[in-house]
Amino acid sequence: MELMVLLNALVTRLLFVLHSLIGVWRVTAVKKEPKYWLLALLNLLLCLETGLTLKFKQGRGYKWFSPAIFLYLICTVPSLWLLEIHHGTQYCGNEPGAVQVNVSNQDFNQSRDSSHGNEGTDHHIIQTAKVFVNQLSTICETVWTLALHQTFLLLLVVGRWLLPIGVEITRDQLSQLLLMFVGTAADILEFASETLDIEDVRKNYALINAILAVWTWSMLQFPLDLAVQHIGCKPNASARRIPSLLLCRYSAELWNIWVSLFIQDGPFFIVRSILMGHFRIFNQMLVFFTAKNVLVVTLQLYRLAVIMFDFRATILQKSRKGEVCCCPCEPYEARAHATSHHDNELKELVAFPPKEESQAPSEDH
Repeated sequence: MELMVLLNALVTRLLFVLHSLIGVWRVTAVKKEPKYWLLALLNLLLCLETGLTLKFKQGRGYKWFSPAIFLYLICTVPSLWLLEIHHGTQYCGNEPGAVQVNVSNQDFNQSRDSSHGNEGTDHHIIQTAKVFVNQLSTICETVWTLALHQTFLLLLVVGRWLLPIGVEITRDQLSQLLLMFVGTAADILEFASETLDIEDVRKNYALINAILAVWTWSMLQFPLDLAVQHIGCKPNASARRIPSLLLCRYSAELWNIWVSLFIQDGPFFIVRSILMGHFRIFNQMLVFFTAKNVLVVTLQLYRLAVIMFDFRATILQKSRKGEVCCCPCEPYEARAHATSHHDNELKELVAFPPKEESQAPSEDH
């Protein structure tokens, strides 16, 4: 096992565990009940996955799916649910000033203690850590929740980058996937923060649960790598069928369209339409992002129509020429065999011309 592969696999999962524990600590501090520390037991699943991956895959990833990302979602999403549902009435108007005062007092105490020499250095470090933790605890709940949302999405992208890739995905495909994840994370963060910050939404617990359910549903696209990988097909009789050929040729594009329509932009548009149509909630940003979802869904449907018409034209063109419609993602051996067979036929035609052409001069004579 390579050292860098082992290091990336362990460091990335360690970051996942630390962030999940911070979320559990924040839930325990907000709820003021130690029983919520039981949520930390979910990290045992991630530890088990780490051991299995190191043993059977030598630390590398799997094809089309990332178990580490999926288990990280399982460990972190419950904490964010509890924080969003609780969402205390603490306001953040005067909090930044209070934090700055505490920091200045701490700096003054540190400068005063340093004049007494280096005695009690360890005790001083412990006291400084306690002061720092107390200052973090004074930050209001809304700031903590938003910070956990932001770091959660950033770790999903950075963690997917740091995790060792499998043999089925290339660096070029990984770069495309990461760029897609950055845009997706920004849209998801905007949806959660923009809808849950509305005052009328906070008064309706059923609506909060519905928005969080849609948010959780949209997060399920991060463990999957189908957006940049072709499924592939085998050169057999079943692969010559129209649906198999369509899926073989446009699998990545079809997955992107499906994600946009049924996982991200489609559900986001439905939620925002309900907020405006049924609950009569209107603001400038809500209207803008609703129009954006409508535009994206329309463009995706247009893209799907273009793919279908292009595939239909290709099938008709191949059938008129009497050719066998081969999938571009077939194994190289099958394409090489078909090409060599076609070349052999051309060589035979050149070596042995048709009899009608050879007899034509004798008939004229």
